[in-house]
Amino acid sequence: MLSGPHSDRTRAREIPSRIHLERYPMKESAKKRIGNYFIQYRVTLYYMSKTGFLLVGHGSKKQYNKELIETTADLVAEKEDRFLVKSGFMSINTPTVQEKLDEFKTEDIEKLVVVPLFLAKGIHILVDIPGILGLEEGSNSGTFTLADGTEIPLLYASPIGSDPMLADLMIKNADDVLNTISE
Repeated sequence: MLSGPHSDRTRAREIPSRIHLERYPMKESAKKRIGNYFIQYRVTLYYMSKTGFLLVGHGSKKQYNKELIETTADLVAEKEDRFLVKSGFMSINTPTVQEKLDEFKTEDIEKLVVVPLFLAKGIHILVDIPGILGLEEGSNSGTFTLADGTEIPLLYASPIGSDPMLADLMIKNADDVLNTISE
């Protein structure tokens, strides 16, 4: 017997879930024989909510730059199934950050994290994006209201900044170009 908010079998296959098996006593006539045991299990599906992940890019007239943000969003989604990943842009490209925020309003998420794919803090990071998110100046957290009126935590991540992984990537890029030179 399926129970819970998503008991429709077709719908249950479409959503991420975990199955919880629970043994409970039944009348002898209602029990099933499995091997030498008489048991019956009740299956309960629990919907596993995800965290919304909005990757924000600057936007550019060059198509490659838009594709870079979208590809990075796809890579995040492939690496982490706990996130529902979307990407949006500050200017020039679509979809915009606001359009993606509007999409998230109808998603079943328990929190929303906004991650800028920017190297450093500038006007977009310090003023523009927090303004779109409705955050107070200097704050990295607030609330996000879903279409049904539910308020969930909204978290605003820092830009890439100075990180040892960035140095490693630059060394790799230097080595890649150095390896193209034949001796």
